Amino acid sequence: MESRFITYRHSRIHYLEFGTGTSYLFCFHGYGEDASSFRFLESALGHEFTLLAIDFPYHGQTEWNELRDFSPADLCAIINSIVPLELQTVSLIGYSMGGRIALSMIPELGKRLERVVLVAPDGLHRNFWYWLSTQTGAGNSLFRYTMEHPRWFFGGMTFLRSLGLLNKSIFRFAHSYLDNRNERMMLYQRWTCLRRFRPDQRAITRILKRYQVPLRMLFGSYDRIILSQRSTSLDRKNDTIIVRTIRAGHQLLKPKYARDIAGLFYE
Repeated sequence: MESRFITYRHSRIHYLEFGTGTSYLFCFHGYGEDASSFRFLESALGHEFTLLAIDFPYHGQTEWNELRDFSPADLCAIINSIVPLELQTVSLIGYSMGGRIALSMIPELGKRLERVVLVAPDGLHRNFWYWLSTQTGAGNSLFRYTMEHPRWFFGGMTFLRSLGLLNKSIFRFAHSYLDNRNERMMLYQRWTCLRRFRPDQRAITRILKRYQVPLRMLFGSYDRIILSQRSTSLDRKNDTIIVRTIRAGHQLLKPKYARDIAGLFYE
């Protein structure tokens, strides 16, 4: 495994390269994770792919020094600097938040895509709270205030939990990221910086059909963070799309699921 850096404008982008295959697979990690999340896939996919896992801004070792949000155009330029797209097609795999990023890149990369694999992907439907927090000025201001003064938010979650309107998994998931002030402020920075990744489902479906790009999705049947039913938001009549569900929760980037994930590349 090679740890590499590239300079992009004023920033320093870190990525890991592993595997020896002749095809290129870009790996997009989940929230709070980093490029090493995909390390376990080397034994399952490294004979066919060279895996290139990028640390996103405010994750891992990437230093994002631009005074603006990170955008699909930025990511496209970074991918092109690693693997010149005029010479080589690429595949994508995205987990959770990285699934939303991968979906957003489908219209950007178009015919240069060989295959897209999404694992418990975010971005298949519009989450009202995420939209409010990142896509509106007033909502983003409230988001920042809440991360600095979260007591009212915790009280609201506890009340909804007592009424049975908030499931235990989401309650615990929220507390795992919000109990610590540094983690709360990092959440604000990460969500805000990556808010330009907004999957356009019509454009995605059009590109998949036009270039016959295979899209494979894997969900955990016990996942309460990303529900498998959300896959129906894409056009299931599109024969380039196949959805698989396994007996698991949200945390699918584990060695015990390597065979299930790798299998999506050969369907």
